[in-house]
Amino acid sequence: MAKRAPTTPRLLVLVLPGGTDSSYRPFSPRQASALRMYPFTWSIRARFGRSVCVRQVRYRVYGWNGRQNSPMPYARAALDDLERTHPGVPVALIGHSMGGRVGAQLAADRRVVGLLALAPWWQYADWRFIHDGVRVVAIHGTADERTYPRRTEKGVHELAARGVDATFVPVPDGDHAMLDHIRLWHGAALDFVGAALTRRREPAASSAQEETFAPADAITSSRCSAR
Repeated sequence: MAKRAPTTPRLLVLVLPGGTDSSYRPFSPRQASALRMYPFTWSIRARFGRSVCVRQVRYRVYGWNGRQNSPMPYARAALDDLERTHPGVPVALIGHSMGGRVGAQLAADRRVVGLLALAPWWQYADWRFIHDGVRVVAIHGTADERTYPRRTEKGVHELAARGVDATFVPVPDGDHAMLDHIRLWHGAALDFVGAALTRRREPAASSAQEETFAPADAITSSRCSAR
């Protein structure tokens, strides 16, 4: 039986879970912030197959921990590992809450072409780390009391004024945990990845025509698709 030739993905996706402000508790793949992101990881793999290599990052500890920026070395290691395995393939980031903050800082890296920030915890203007070539979509529930939708909107407006391709999407009455408007949150992730793939095929295409986000109602923990 002939062996199937290996397929190089056209896009690498890092999924970045949330955490908390200050905690040295070991990060567990079974904690709520990790469990919340597995459906995103699985649905992307199921929808796009070998076109995408998607991995969910596992940090060492649960907290950001001030100037220690505890998750960042593990996120950078995951990015480096993916790029080493698939050199030259562009990277998109999907991060929730603290993962949105991780993603903003990681998006200073020129290998990153896209950031989907879900209810991001953007402190101290973290969006200013994002380099100009990144496509940014930030989605935030208006009822979120743990992170700040107005700050997210401010950040997106500042990025857009700088010339970055950035969109803010408010989720009416949406809460932080993304347990409401589930189709919107998960659909946005699939649309985001699909649009990034389309841009790889057609660099001149307008992203505004490809994405529809209007509201309608270090260690990695997952493997690349190998179906």
